[in-house]
Amino acid sequence: MLADYHTHTPLCLHAGGEPEDYLDQAIGAGLAEYGISDHAPQSPEPFDDWRMLEEQLPEYHEWIARARHHAAGRVEVRSGLECDWLPDCHKWIEHLANSCEWDYLIGSIHYLGDKWDFDNPRWLGRWAETDVDEIWTTYWREYTAMARSGLFDFLGHPDLIKKFAYTPEGDLKRFYDPVINAIADSGVAIELNTAGFHKPCAEQYPSAEFLKLAAEANIPITLSSDAHAPGEVARDFDKGLSLIKAAGFTRLSRFKKRIRTEVALPGS
Repeated sequence: MLADYHTHTPLCLHAGGEPEDYLDQAIGAGLAEYGISDHAPQSPEPFDDWRMLEEQLPEYHEWIARARHHAAGRVEVRSGLECDWLPDCHKWIEHLANSCEWDYLIGSIHYLGDKWDFDNPRWLGRWAETDVDEIWTTYWREYTAMARSGLFDFLGHPDLIKKFAYTPEGDLKRFYDPVINAIADSGVAIELNTAGFHKPCAEQYPSAEFLKLAAEANIPITLSSDAHAPGEVARDFDKGLSLIKAAGFTRLSRFKKRIRTEVALPGS
């Protein structure tokens, strides 16, 4: 049985649905564990218009409590946050980590340079004016630093930078190799995020090549939907699981109270 740890709530202002609806979908999909990991508050506030405020954390915990009540033991409900990797974020992430007994923290990169949330459709036109090779270099340099930080339990959508299908020419291993080494050295896990199938890049995050390199480096992995609506929970998990197996992985990561365990892939 699978787990889906990367999911959102309406508190992020770009997701919808009630906890009961998400849990019904998780139970219907046969999940063993369902994790709630909305976009974490970010200082200084208000930081942007797609995350909860720190003062809303009690409301977030109430949302999780409703999910657990509705699950009634039919599926384990885990609590987490998706945290943004930003310059000088260490103290803030540590503050968030100590604010609650989380099951896991996800590290993600959504911002580069002058506070450009590069995956936001609002700024799509900026990509046409951007040196793609340069921005990919910046992104992967920051991802490498995030991997080495030791702040997170797994890293979100590794190649989110490709969301709008802007990709440099040539062999992309020049970007992948340093970050694969950093992730392997740190012992942090990654996710296969199925949301990419429904974005302009039209493929999972990360690419099949990145997945193969990660499997060869014995990097732990989990499978995630990045659901922003109940119907997206465990979406395309059949495709994601096939890709994970094809890359050479044999196990999936589970998280509880920030301790990672491993379970065999279904059918292994």
